[in-house]
Amino acid sequence: MKIIKLDQISNAVIDLITHAASNLSEDVIKSLNNSLDIEISESGKSVLNKIIKNAEIAKSEDRPLCQDTGLAVFFVEIGSDIAIEGGTITESINEGTRKGYEKGYLRKSTCDPLTRKNIGDNTPAIIHYEFTGGDKLKISYAAKGGGSENMSRIKMMKPSDGIQGIIDFAVETMEIAGPNPCPPNIIGIGIGGNFERSAIIAKKALFRNIGTINPDKELAQIEQTIYNKINKIGTGPMGFGGVCTALAVHIIKEPCHIASMPVAINIECHSHRHGSVVL
Repeated sequence: MKIIKLDQISNAVIDLITHAASNLSEDVIKSLNNSLDIEISESGKSVLNKIIKNAEIAKSEDRPLCQDTGLAVFFVEIGSDIAIEGGTITESINEGTRKGYEKGYLRKSTCDPLTRKNIGDNTPAIIHYEFTGGDKLKISYAAKGGGSENMSRIKMMKPSDGIQGIIDFAVETMEIAGPNPCPPNIIGIGIGGNFERSAIIAKKALFRNIGTINPDKELAQIEQTIYNKINKIGTGPMGFGGVCTALAVHIIKEPCHIASMPVAINIECHSHRHGSVVL
């Protein structure tokens, strides 16, 4: 049995938060540069150049990529052969979130939904747990901004809507979103499960590296179809027009009730701040 102490978890969370705030991952940078080669709109190219330059400055000066430093979202995989010493994982992740946002001088974005009073430390974090085999604890983090999250949607579709209905819903969602989610975007799609599960797997889909191909050939084809259609909408980088509205479309599907077909669309902005650590 492997013992993991609470401070190991909280320290790992602090590092994830502070690093992601100012460092875009290589797959995102590569995708933005590829978009620059594809974009035909001069205004779109200009915006992409500024986005890439912003990422370079943020990394070199260790400054936040965006003023919206997001809600802290975690996906945690817990091996069956580990034990946590000193408390709960949830307590430790929240402590790491509190300290990470303070250490990085990051904006606190969590508030009471009714009074709108700011909580003051960006907790509680949004945490999704999965139990696995082995003796590893994997923590994946994303700073989820409000602009992209606000334009995300879920729909309890009819089974008869089929694949075409899913495609149409995804494209319609991006048409409605326009410039609000700060395109070019990564689009996570969750198909199946139930109402809440489809939304969770849609967000989980955002963690897949851009440029990787879905191992399910049918889903890979659907992803490509949606990607092509979204990039024909014309929204373009930050809404200035062009053919680069989407950086990627990633789908996860799970079995669902025979009478249902839940579909969730979770949109991520071009400032895709995320990372993972294994303890």
